[in-house]
Amino acid sequence: MGTKYSSLEELRRKKQLLKGEVAEIEDLITFDNTKESLSAFTNGFTDKYLKEEIKPDGETSVSLNTNEIVKEFSTSIKDTVLNRNAVYGFAKSDAGMNLVENALKIGAVTFVGNYARKSLYNTSWKKKIIGVALIYLAPIALRYVREKLENYQRNRTASSMEQLI
Repeated sequence: MGTKYSSLEELRRKKQLLKGEVAEIEDLITFDNTKESLSAFTNGFTDKYLKEEIKPDGETSVSLNTNEIVKEFSTSIKDTVLNRNAVYGFAKSDAGMNLVENALKIGAVTFVGNYARKSLYNTSWKKKIIGVALIYLAPIALRYVREKLENYQRNRTASSMEQLI
């Protein structure tokens, strides 16, 4: 350590800088500002799809910016419509599939999250159980469905290849 730092004061300054960086990262992880935290986790992907709204009681909430999603979707469609095989080209394009896939993912997460939150705050114990089940079981169920769909798609691709051969 003696070779890295020339004085104890320099070491203390470095320690304070590191403490500051850790505090900033903790602020992101604790979701004090939901939009900023999601932006950090997704490397800015969700920035244009989310908007912050201030409720009448002063609380801020994050919601989907559907106008931006529709705008990006429509510009993507408009660009592909100018081609001859527009529908086929859009269905096969990576950009179109990624756009639809990401929109569906964000929509599903938002829908399930809002429903689970409302269920947890409900007075009925049955609805609270449903909310807890959605929080813990929905990701498992979605992962299972995604794996089954990927296996189905792989099998269909393999059978198509066999038919071609």
